[in-house]
Amino acid sequence: MAKKTAHIISHTHWDREWYMPYEYHHALLIELMDTLLETLDRDPDFKSFHLDGQTIILEDYFQVRPEMKDKVEHYIREGRIQIGPWYILQDEFLTSSESNIRNLQIGHRDAKQYGGLISKVGYFPDSFGNMGQAPQILKQANIDVAVFGRGVKPTGFNNQVSDDASYESPYSEMVWQSPDGSRVVGILFANWYCNGMEVPVDEPQALAYWEKRIPDAEKFASTNHLLFMNGCDHQPIQTDLSKAIEVAKKLFPDTDFVHSSFNEYVDDVFKELPENLQTVEGELRSQRTDGWYTLVNTASSRVYLKQMNAENQTLLEKVAEPLATIAHQVGKPYPHHLFVYAWKTLMQNHPHDSICGCSVDEVHREMVTRFEKSKHMTEMIINESLDALMPTIDTSVFDGKQAIPFTVFNTAGYNRNGVVEVTLELKRRYFSEAHPTVLAKEMKVEPVEAGAVVDAAGNVLDCEWEDAGVMFGYDLPKDKFRQPYMARIIKVRVQASDVPAFGYQTLAWVPGAAKQAVANLATEDFALENERLKAEVLENGSIRMTDKQTGHVYEGINVYEDAGDIGNEYMFRMPEGSTPLTTADVKAERKVVENSPFRAVIEVTHNWSIPVSADETLQQEQIDIVDFPTRKAQRSTELVPFHIVTRYTLDRGAKRVDVHVTMDNKSKDHRVRALFPTGFQAETHVADSIFEVASRSNVPAKEWQNPSNDQHQQAFVSVSDGKLGLTVANKGLCEYEVSQDNKNTIAVTLLRSSGELGDWGYFPTPEAQCLGINTAEYAIIPHEADVVTSGAFSEAYSFPVPFLTRQTDVHAGQFPAEYAFIAWEGEQVAFSSLKMAEETGDMVARWYNMAHEPRKLSVKLPERVRRFYRSNVMEVLGEALYTNSSQEVSVDLGSAEIFTVGVKKQ
Repeated sequence: MAKKTAHIISHTHWDREWYMPYEYHHALLIELMDTLLETLDRDPDFKSFHLDGQTIILEDYFQVRPEMKDKVEHYIREGRIQIGPWYILQDEFLTSSESNIRNLQIGHRDAKQYGGLISKVGYFPDSFGNMGQAPQILKQANIDVAVFGRGVKPTGFNNQVSDDASYESPYSEMVWQSPDGSRVVGILFANWYCNGMEVPVDEPQALAYWEKRIPDAEKFASTNHLLFMNGCDHQPIQTDLSKAIEVAKKLFPDTDFVHSSFNEYVDDVFKELPENLQTVEGELRSQRTDGWYTLVNTASSRVYLKQMNAENQTLLEKVAEPLATIAHQVGKPYPHHLFVYAWKTLMQNHPHDSICGCSVDEVHREMVTRFEKSKHMTEMIINESLDALMPTIDTSVFDGKQAIPFTVFNTAGYNRNGVVEVTLELKRRYFSEAHPTVLAKEMKVEPVEAGAVVDAAGNVLDCEWEDAGVMFGYDLPKDKFRQPYMARIIKVRVQASDVPAFGYQTLAWVPGAAKQAVANLATEDFALENERLKAEVLENGSIRMTDKQTGHVYEGINVYEDAGDIGNEYMFRMPEGSTPLTTADVKAERKVVENSPFRAVIEVTHNWSIPVSADETLQQEQIDIVDFPTRKAQRSTELVPFHIVTRYTLDRGAKRVDVHVTMDNKSKDHRVRALFPTGFQAETHVADSIFEVASRSNVPAKEWQNPSNDQHQQAFVSVSDGKLGLTVANKGLCEYEVSQDNKNTIAVTLLRSSGELGDWGYFPTPEAQCLGINTAEYAIIPHEADVVTSGAFSEAYSFPVPFLTRQTDVHAGQFPAEYAFIAWEGEQVAFSSLKMAEETGDMVARWYNMAHEPRKLSVKLPERVRRFYRSNVMEVLGEALYTNSSQEVSVDLGSAEIFTVGVKKQ
């Protein structure tokens, strides 16, 4: 029998913030790092320390101890401190596809500056589920192994896996495969990442310790190499580990005990891996468990955090980066340093205990500030890019018409139509001319001539405008002091049609122009109707939606549901035997608040009453740390008002109805969802996930005991019977369920209120009750076929991306009034990113194939380039792509492939 090797890997799993505020954890981190360095100095047999896979730990340490940087770098270069590959340990499902990539890129970038070898292990120790495309992402980053703590059920060496073994493995080692076929070796912490913590030095204690730990590891190991993780959450350094290992060697001479690293452990495991490893495929979300401890409801804990995160991510990856890339084409330097700062500030909110909303209140207050800081920097990048682009656009076509041109930019990645709103300055007078009070008074009485919007071809467009009075503003010139002014302004609303992807369309306000109005979109019987859709707002506030393209009618769309919640920030638990309340029988107030030929809005008000909280039993159960699945608390019999204002918006030509919800929440311990009964017969549905549209079963596995089957989503969730489909897109609403109600109702969580953190103790979180005003935004999209083959996905992906507008003057420029800097085509292919690569200085663009079969992608630039090349998620220089043109390249994408193209212009 071969000798066993016990690989003891020292580490600490470092949550930057969680059950204590950040600075409490920060102080402990300084102490831990100081102790680690002292131990490395003192004990040459303390071979290695794994720094939790995240380079931000070094940033946090050097912020307080910059004088220790040389010593840390010394040990990193020696390989005694293992760092990377991530910047932070993120929640994979609550951060976007590109956020996961930036996290890997910045982790590698920062690790490189310390001069050591990056730990090439896809480290996911405590992620609340794992993204299905992780193997493909890791392989593209030259990482062949993933180590994770959740998502797969280990069954043990002598146990049989079930007939459906997709998410089970008899070993802690397995093959993990992405939808595209990419494979990495997956290593599960079958005995968690603390199974080698606090190794005893005392011989009797050490004997008992290893007599239990060794068999526990052997039960799941497929090789003779056993993994023991010497550490845990915020675990201090075991400074006497070398002595403890010597004691273990003495007691167990048949086992080789080594102070190891992940690189060494993985190398040894790879040499002995059996050929019959179980293959697990796609998303690892603990599908074959009882469902009580999946932690999925962190997707709805403190929804406001998810909404702020979604807005920031969208502005960074779908607005600022593409716009800065376009501005770079006209000579503006790409601000890599500002992007790194904005991304890092945002990603400091992405650790699982942070973005998941499952920490103490102080943590999440600080997160709001970080979101705002990242957003403000991103907005500055956007404004600077627009400043660079506007002089290059030729608006001379509007010359001689007293026109005020303005440009509409589309960075969503898809050609778009939509209603845009712009504030235009008719006249501007600077403070240098007179006192601002005088300027404002004089400008207010100036008449405003009626007019209309025209396009570059001279066509007069339907628009709506209003005199908006006088506005204060200021310029910040690059060569002089700030220049404040007062401006006479109007507000204009117009429909922009066929705005090209990665391009713009220039329109102009022309005084005196006019066009005969066409019919408004709202009717007297509270219905919204355009060429494609009709949405009738019923007395209970829900809508009856008719898809005029197919003739199909959807009934009871957008009824609200309220259920009690006696769980915690991690998991929702409805009181046993209780029934959710709904607005299905609640009469609502309805009124048309906007009505024009290109936009109409109907406002619905529900004056509802719901229980004030859970009953008093819940607080006692929380104090007594009663596990949430066994709690007996019920909802209170006392009721409080629950005021909901819903705005349904329909634009001319739109393929969707937009919904904005405002809730005045005075209730605790409950969850609010919007319901969308599809009526389709289907066994599966799809949801937007990380670089894929993931197919998921409507019915959980037989092991599932949790009455809820909630799931994560990114941009949308969709149900289809193959002929028709209904998709609900969202802005930062990350939790949904497809109900088992014979209607395949999509239920999207809008608000969840909980009063405690949960997990290993009692940590009250009164701010997680989310009292006060809460909002939600989503869109309802009916379509033919499914969301991918119908192309409806582009509508869902574009929904959160704003049009940008900027006023300009009449001038000559190098680009025409309407232009696209990149054009692309690809059936069932989704756009992901357009940016400049920091290392190569080249433009890189990323797409992914949503189909599970090959597809073709064509990319065309308006000017000649030196070459196109195949890159990867690390955006490195790769093999040249064959092309018949110096402006266009066509690529065959594999099934579910994530594809990055690099463009070398010179």
